[in-house]
Amino acid sequence: MGRSDDGLPPFGRRDFLRAAVGLGASALVGRAAGAAQAASGAAASGPPSVRRYAKLGKTGLEISDISFGSGGCKTADLVRYCYDRGINYFDTAEMYRTKGFGRGDYVENLIGKALHDKRDKVIITSKYMAEASDDRHKIMSKLQESLKRLRTDYVDVYMNHAVNEMARLRNPEWFEFVELAKKQGKIRFSGMSGHGGLLQECLEYALDHDMVDVILASHNFGSDPAFYEKFTAQFDLLANQKGLPRLLAKAHSKGVGVIVMKTLMGAKLNDLSAYQYGGVTLPQAAFRWVFSDPNVDALVVSMGKEARVDEYLAVSGQRGVRESDAAVLRRYVAARSSQYCRNACSACSSSCDQGVPIADVLRQRMYALDYGDSEAARSGYARLLEGESPCVGCTTLSCLNACPHDLDIPSLTRETDRILRG
Repeated sequence: MGRSDDGLPPFGRRDFLRAAVGLGASALVGRAAGAAQAASGAAASGPPSVRRYAKLGKTGLEISDISFGSGGCKTADLVRYCYDRGINYFDTAEMYRTKGFGRGDYVENLIGKALHDKRDKVIITSKYMAEASDDRHKIMSKLQESLKRLRTDYVDVYMNHAVNEMARLRNPEWFEFVELAKKQGKIRFSGMSGHGGLLQECLEYALDHDMVDVILASHNFGSDPAFYEKFTAQFDLLANQKGLPRLLAKAHSKGVGVIVMKTLMGAKLNDLSAYQYGGVTLPQAAFRWVFSDPNVDALVVSMGKEARVDEYLAVSGQRGVRESDAAVLRRYVAARSSQYCRNACSACSSSCDQGVPIADVLRQRMYALDYGDSEAARSGYARLLEGESPCVGCTTLSCLNACPHDLDIPSLTRETDRILRG
């Protein structure tokens, strides 16, 4: 097989449409900014550290552009390592544990241990998944528990976690809680996070009704149609998260702080060495793509090892996608598109004639294979499907062509059942 100019295998028409992610408008931005960024990188000396702090909307908070996501954290030493590299924004949640959801020590305890003597120098966000039926007293008690673990009397931002239904968003008790907690000085600002199928609907409503000071939303090169549209305008293809860039711009224009997550397109714990090209790693290319959008203030990413922290911070302060980044992203998309279930898509949600929640099933697969948390995945899978999965013996295959990204849903759901129940 021949090679393309960038050293990658050539693609057919179908593969090109999938891989056009590397050749979109953002690459053109990178050409204009490449020389300045290269000079900046060459001038940097010493260990990688934060080189840009972004103002978070009207909050006035200035946070490290690449910030600490605590999902993979297992030691207080790692938290302190990140602080020593200039990271000043630490994102956590009451459900995050050192051994996955619901197991091990609270990550909030590790952050509290590492940063209690640096409280005036850091910005801490925690989150709680407030249900539509929760009252202000329950939410306040959850905040109090988090404050105790964090060894502080306030958090800078407190978010309603993983909002994916309008009833949760509209719960008046949440807003009564926010007003009281702000008045008591227990939180400074409030917000919402989300990465489910109703993300756009929830964001639109929250922004239109001035409900949030900060948003945390999933956003990556594999889910934004801007990478594909120049090459697919003449084809009838569904673009995932088509309205998200507009919503990020809307939030920015209203002075709402914009932070993004899930920036690696499902590559949290996978071996990414195969996707390197021209001295660029996948996370570095993905982060520069994120920062090519001027409406994004910062990103949070799970940091589990010191070497990963250094890899990530090597591109702090850099914006715009370079041609070498484009090659890396193209390689990853070509290899992973057929296995990756896009966040906030849920186009398959009503396709199963037996009511299997396909997106939720594939999310458990992600926890097992990409996050390395098989125990939590098995538990979550058991809650979704009691007894034998309808997918195992299904003959109608009503979901077969339901994915706009050509995922083989029947094969993936059967594989998930074999992994998590077999």
